[in-house]
Amino acid sequence: MDRYARWNALLELLTESGRVTVEEASERLDVSQATIRRDFDQLAQQQMITRTRGGAVANGVSYDLPLRYKSAKHSAEKQRIGEAAARLVTPGTVVGLNGGTTITEVARALAVRPDLNAGGEGSQLTVVTNALNIANELLLRSRMKIVVAGGVVRPQSFEVVGPLGGALLREVTLDIVLLGVDALDVELGAASHHEGEASMNSLMVARAKRVVVIADSSKLGGHAFARICPITKVETLVTDSGAPPSVLAAFREAGVDVITA
Repeated sequence: MDRYARWNALLELLTESGRVTVEEASERLDVSQATIRRDFDQLAQQQMITRTRGGAVANGVSYDLPLRYKSAKHSAEKQRIGEAAARLVTPGTVVGLNGGTTITEVARALAVRPDLNAGGEGSQLTVVTNALNIANELLLRSRMKIVVAGGVVRPQSFEVVGPLGGALLREVTLDIVLLGVDALDVELGAASHHEGEASMNSLMVARAKRVVVIADSSKLGGHAFARICPITKVETLVTDSGAPPSVLAAFREAGVDVITA
């Protein structure tokens, strides 16, 4: 297990119990206590946890981890979801993408589709995004037209937030938005941990003809701080096969087309 995977695991343990000792974490993760102490110290330096004598306590009820620490989590599922979501995109359209690890997999799947990169008349794909890492993925690996919203960059997610980007989004029309979320619930809708990202994502939803939510099964039925949109705005959900059938049935009953990868 590499460092970032350990940090993910430690933060999940703290989310569950609120407090974890070095000895407990060492046993759960099957690594040395010295390694756990270093991990706790580094997480405390980044203000993700509070260090205590012999362990650590959680700073809050949930964590918005920096994107680079999330990449190992549910990676196989996210790759399959990304490939399935990319198949919903047709040449010559305008696509909105926000940020996150699952949307990164969507961007990578779009970048390798020959029909989206042919460069012929009317076939060029236009991607509108507020995520710098998504723009970078596509610029390096494709011939698409990339439009990036301006504003203030959040280092945790590489997403741009604020009124500057919102001004651009209000002036464009999207054929489809592929939206990564922190939580999706039939009653509460789609949500994000950060209110600035939720605001930008909500604008993308408002400007899109079709809204597709991209979320692995761990995000379904959960909740997050800031709502992006109600479930009535979501036409399609792309998720993995690990989602409980009852949860998927509830989304279908709410009128959402569900695709499992």
